[in-house]
Amino acid sequence: MKSGRISKVVFPVAGLGTRFLPASKVIAKEMLPIVNKPLIQYAVEEAVAAGADTLIFVINRNKRQIADHFDAAFELEHQLEKSGKHELLAAAQSVLPKGVQTVFVTQRQALGLGHAILCAESVVGKETFGIILPDDFIYHPAQGALSQLVDAHAQWEASIVAVEDVPRAKTASYGIVSADHPEQACSLIRAIVEKPKPELAPSTLGVTGRYVLDSRIFELLRHVKAGAGGEIQLTDGIAALLQEQPVRAFRFAGRRFDCGTKLGFVQATVRLALDDPDFGSEFKASLQQLIE
Repeated sequence: MKSGRISKVVFPVAGLGTRFLPASKVIAKEMLPIVNKPLIQYAVEEAVAAGADTLIFVINRNKRQIADHFDAAFELEHQLEKSGKHELLAAAQSVLPKGVQTVFVTQRQALGLGHAILCAESVVGKETFGIILPDDFIYHPAQGALSQLVDAHAQWEASIVAVEDVPRAKTASYGIVSADHPEQACSLIRAIVEKPKPELAPSTLGVTGRYVLDSRIFELLRHVKAGAGGEIQLTDGIAALLQEQPVRAFRFAGRRFDCGTKLGFVQATVRLALDDPDFGSEFKASLQQLIE
């Protein structure tokens, strides 16, 4: 495994988003906004900040809105320029920085996260690559979570998996790792298991939606049998990977919001609204009045 920057990041976004019905009936869940940006935009900005120049979206046939979002909107841009609304024009044109390309791959069957990652193999090739699950919105303005993982990858020359402590009662909702020194910022993983029952979980260190993985994972995923939920689990591929090479658990800095749930999505919106330089103070006062 070569250390250093990564150029390719995979976004598995083929899910149906049924928790957000009816809003997600015709709108991709990842396009729902947190303040003024869709959730997927935050994920893309995090990837670009980590050095990525090729963004690979694994979608289903109904997720074309994501492609439209990152494409140029010539009529809108022309109208904004004609109206002299240069600040809004800059915002529209900055959705995708120059020099960054998007690639869209269709996952034809919903066969699990591991299968979604495998769908990106032809684009990733033999490179070490990043993965961002946009539902796991990690807020850390100083340095994005994926950038932190890339730095850890460069330091340790190993695949890196983001983790955080989770309540034991909720281990069945996470991949759980056992590590040499789980209290440390970056520790060698000894075992990883998908969604274990609380009484069977080897620890309470849960995997969250950021990864930097060696491309060897693709070959291993091809041989993974359907696991928890009848799906091909990325966790099982990582379990096979760590039998061949070191994989490390990394405790990232920042607050994770589970934007796959309505509560987490609202919490993330409130957090960013409070920190907004234009109306944060006014929003805080309004929120306090609502609470009172």
